[in-house]
Amino acid sequence: MMLQVNGIETFYGETQALFGPSLEVGEAEVVALLGPNGAGKTTTIRSILGLSPPRRGQIRFDGHDITTLPTHKISRLGIGWVPDDRRVFPTLTGKRNLALGTRRTRFRSWSEDEMCEIFSALQHLLRRECENMSGGELQMVAISRALMGSPGIVLLDEPSQGLAPKIVQDVLKTILRLKEAGIACLLVEQNALAALEVSDRAYVMDRGRIIHEGPAQDLLDNAPLRRRLIGM
Repeated sequence: MMLQVNGIETFYGETQALFGPSLEVGEAEVVALLGPNGAGKTTTIRSILGLSPPRRGQIRFDGHDITTLPTHKISRLGIGWVPDDRRVFPTLTGKRNLALGTRRTRFRSWSEDEMCEIFSALQHLLRRECENMSGGELQMVAISRALMGSPGIVLLDEPSQGLAPKIVQDVLKTILRLKEAGIACLLVEQNALAALEVSDRAYVMDRGRIIHEGPAQDLLDNAPLRRRLIGM
């Protein structure tokens, strides 16, 4: 397994947010993490990244115990992150944002030219300041910046949020391309049907716990189960 999360318990102050969820993501596997707002999906990502370290449980990535590592060391091992608010540097150009994300790990390296092949519009964004970009354009920069870090896995937090349907489809196609390139993805997404269509397996969270796990196709095919678990 590329990523293993085992029974983590995470707190914000004295308020417990995660109550022992466990999940796995294999090499070149796309795994959806679904559930209502406040279920603990983003906190799970923050725990993996060391931004909200768990008090109990264990997180392993590529054979390393990363449970207590600081975020910058976790990133250098090969975990990429595309946050829900993108977090690009607004006064810097797209090219400079990509350069700041560049690092080498044991995983596949990506070039700026390859990013422009994936996102045909990116070439025109490289010299533009990010504060002058649309939401879809910012998402292209954010995903490209994550790939420039040579990740073995990319954590995507609500990548379709605020995007036009056409851009959403482009983002989903990119996830499939990452899978073909051998990169694993953990996908947190409110657009559950879209997430399930590109995922191999799915976990559903509620109130800080995993309440369902299994093949993504099972949820696509079983409408009553899907409605019970995620309301659609």
